[in-house]
Amino acid sequence: MPFIPFPTAFYECVTHIRPEDLTRRGITLLLADLDNTLVPYKTPLPTEALIRWREALEAGGVTLFLLSNSRRPGRPKRFADALGIGFIGHAGKPKQRGFRSAMEQNGRTPSQTAIVGDQIFTDILGGTFAGITTILVHPIRLAGNPGRYLRYWIETPFRLVAQRRGRL
Repeated sequence: MPFIPFPTAFYECVTHIRPEDLTRRGITLLLADLDNTLVPYKTPLPTEALIRWREALEAGGVTLFLLSNSRRPGRPKRFADALGIGFIGHAGKPKQRGFRSAMEQNGRTPSQTAIVGDQIFTDILGGTFAGITTILVHPIRLAGNPGRYLRYWIETPFRLVAQRRGRL
């Protein structure tokens, strides 16, 4: 797989991704990053809007699955349980192990799988290595960590390409 971490598509936020956007491309498993993709850092539970979005995905034939790099073992589990989805915590993105395990657990192939995340060098690069469709979203909130500002600044060229590509 070539080292090209340009996302396949871009959405402002996860709740703008519609199940028909995915199923039209044969995607029935959507892996999702947790922090700054589904909710801001340290938000313990899903919002009502996120719950409704997960229900719409499910009704449309798309399984949502949490793929988090969180090193706090309880956080991804509590969040996934509250949302009623499966999860892998401490996934080691961008390594392929977590992506492959998520697909195995859900009985899906790379052509049936997509990842949505807010970071190029973990979510998008890992998805590219795993051979799946990659979807970039704007990070929910940057406040609090100066390293995030630097990381997102470095990712700017990739983000600009993604925004030009638009939706699936």
